[in-house]
Order: sequence, then C-alpha cells, then structure tokens
Amino acid sequence: MKKLAIALSIALTVFLLAWGFYQAIYVAPLDAMQGEIFRIIFYHVPSASVAFLFFAVSLAGSIGYLACRRNRPEWAQAADAWALAGAEVGVVFCSVVLTTGPLWGRRAWGIWWTWDARLTTTLVLWLIYVSYLLLRRFAAGPQMQTLAAVLGIFGALDVPIVYMSNRWWRTQHPAPVFGGGEGSGMDPVMVHALLWNMLAWLCW
Repeated sequence: MKKLAIALSIALTVFLLAWGFYQAIYVAPLDAMQGEIFRIIFYHVPSASVAFLFFAVSLAGSIGYLACRRNRPEWAQAADAWALAGAEVGVVFCSVVLTTGPLWGRRAWGIWWTWDARLTTTLVLWLIYVSYLLLRRFAAGPQMQTLAAVLGIFGALDVPIVYMSNRWWRTQHPAPVFGGGEGSGMDPVMVHALLWNMLAWLCW
C-alpha cells in the first residue's frame, strides 16, 4: 500500500508539473511590457512561496525543539528533524529563486544583480540557512541542536522582511503584484497558470 501511495504521489506531481508548464508556456498570454521573459514568474514566485513555507516548517520545528528538549526529549528530536528537513528543502527552493531572479533581471533590467532590498534580504536569508545546514553538518557536541534551533529561528525572522521589502522600501524589484497599489494585479488567465504552478511545485 505504501509503494502504491508513493507511485500515485509521483504520478500526480509529474502530471501537475506538466500541466503547469502547459499553462505557463501555451495558455497564459504575453505580458505587454516584458514579452516572453515574464513567464519566469510561473517558476520564480512558486519557488519563493515553497521556500517560505518550508522555512516556516523549520521555524516551527526549532521552536518545538527548544520547548521540549528538557521535558519531552522524544518530541524534541522529532521537532528537530522537522526543523532540519524544512531548512534543507527551503534552501533548495531559495536557490531556485536566486537563480531565476537574475535570469529575469538580466532581460528586464539589463543587469544580473542589483543590491536592492528584496534581492539583498533574499540572499541574506539563503546565507543564514546555508550556515544552518553547515552547522548541522560539521558542528558536534550536545549544544549543536540548540544552537541550530536558535539560528533557525533567527533566519525565519528574515522571511517577513523579504516579503515586505518592496512595500517598505523603493526597490528595483517590481511593486507587489497582488495587494499592491492601483493598477496592480494580473490577467485572470495568468493567475490560473500561476496557481497551477504553485500547486505543482508544492506537490514536488
């Protein structure tokens, strides 16, 4: 039964990724300003959303470890495992964000990178969690898990800063597409394509 469930999950994920690709490339209309290059949004935004979600998982696990490490050591170890897994997956998807962003920026802005608030805070977020993983890999001793939990909580504090950065400061990065000022938003067909890809990347 377990093998069947895994096989069905894989099949569903592959189908959703293919369907999301079809929606992004062939169904969503061209952006009036950017043309074809805007289609990176269907991979850039979902990868950022999944990264934020798994950094939240890491945050919850880190808090759980610190709360349970003295009274419920078995629960603490389980929470620590969730914290580590969340950080690992979050780093993978944050790496996708930091790869697709410059590809998009090179065509849209004429430069690969600019040290504006959104890009810089995202890079800092990635560096914090890479540091977290390096600590878990190379540090030893009874305090390692505690230090990692503290670092995981500290790193998660950067997530809302990344999200709000283009609302709080003027940035090279585009203004918020959803919930922004007058004229923000997307064509409904684009929104549907984006949501399909967000679901596909989350399943992945």
